Amino acid sequence: MTFDFPDRRHTGILCGMNSPHVVIVVANPATSTTLGWPVGFWAAEVIHPYDALQRAGFRVTLASPEGGRVVPDAYSDPRDASGYSKDDTLSRDYLERPDFAARLEKTAPLASLRPADFDAVIVAGGQSPMFTFRNRPDLQAFFLAFLTAGKPAAALCHGTCLLLDLRGADGTPLIRGRRMTGFANSEEDYADHAVGRQVMPFRIEDEARKLGADFVAGPAFQPFAVSDRNLITGQQQNSGHEVARRVIAALGGAR
Repeated sequence: MTFDFPDRRHTGILCGMNSPHVVIVVANPATSTTLGWPVGFWAAEVIHPYDALQRAGFRVTLASPEGGRVVPDAYSDPRDASGYSKDDTLSRDYLERPDFAARLEKTAPLASLRPADFDAVIVAGGQSPMFTFRNRPDLQAFFLAFLTAGKPAAALCHGTCLLLDLRGADGTPLIRGRRMTGFANSEEDYADHAVGRQVMPFRIEDEARKLGADFVAGPAFQPFAVSDRNLITGQQQNSGHEVARRVIAALGGAR
């Protein structure tokens, strides 16, 4: 799925220093504590927003909590023998570009970045965030800086788990009363059934509802995103373009 923007003349190469600058936060590699297999980011959740932002004339920085190399979940890689994401031709194209592959090898560590230097943040999902994004004060503070500054702050799929730990100045859950989405129970049911075991250590929809969020979801695995003021959330891996579209619109549209 692609979206047309008002002006597609600009590419990442042509972006000027005055173009909006968006940081995409990608999870570092980890090991699933429930299944014991290697986990990483979901390719489409990084590449589809990245592509949309580039085509809109925006500058994009790839970052990760620890910095350095990041790897896609195997099932999200169109080249994987499973064939699960074989139809994701956009991700295949990017993963086979030497320049983009090099960027995945050298993501910027969050500690080296200042939220003030960026116009928006997008936190991508995948399986790794569910094991690495909780109890990360540095990641929480980074994302919260965008929210409190009124800048577009977006999270996608399992990347929305970081919202569960955000608190206001009075200790109230930040998502209480706010409209959001994320990887839904219907989609967790599908994943658990496909694997034959519980894949994730907790469910975002359940935890968000416990905290008082107005959690909404579209049909399973269909593009879906919602905005609540400057908080933008996407449901799952097929929602990356919709999340990017909302970020682009919030920053004034394509350049």
